[in-house]
Amino acid sequence: MQNDWEIKSRSRACATTGREFAEGEFFYTLLYRDETGYRREDLSEEAWQTRNDNVQPFSFWRTKYEAPPPPPPEALKKNDAESLLRALIESNDVRYRNAIYILAIMLERKRVVRTVESTDPDTLVYEIPKTGETFILENPHLTLEQIPAVQQEVAALLDESLGVKAAAAS
Repeated sequence: MQNDWEIKSRSRACATTGREFAEGEFFYTLLYRDETGYRREDLSEEAWQTRNDNVQPFSFWRTKYEAPPPPPPEALKKNDAESLLRALIESNDVRYRNAIYILAIMLERKRVVRTVESTDPDTLVYEIPKTGETFILENPHLTLEQIPAVQQEVAALLDESLGVKAAAAS
């Protein structure tokens, strides 16, 4: 598999019918894994009822559709765990696997992301409820002894990110 993690955004329309979701409408998100990686499908209630039960996703959930907010003007990206998490995921560098995991847990504790059940113990699925984006991460299975060192790495990455952004702002 090429990527160990990905960000999948919520669709504005049903993958089966093509009908756009209405504000407040409930829909289902299904995650599949195939030879090319991960595939996300967002289905309306009707499409969920008529789908092929023989093809099982490795994770799915039901949620209420909220239209994405318009993108804010971006003078400078805010320096926080979420923007660092996004940057590390987009770098696709396996050296940051443990840091990505710790950042995701930090964001879960702050209620920025929520976990979504996965049948694969090696895959962690997180969703940002505000945007509907899904983060699919590899579970590094860290031991309690490894966590302090990774926390220090994350702190250093956050400090480094802050220093770079502060220099760019001046």
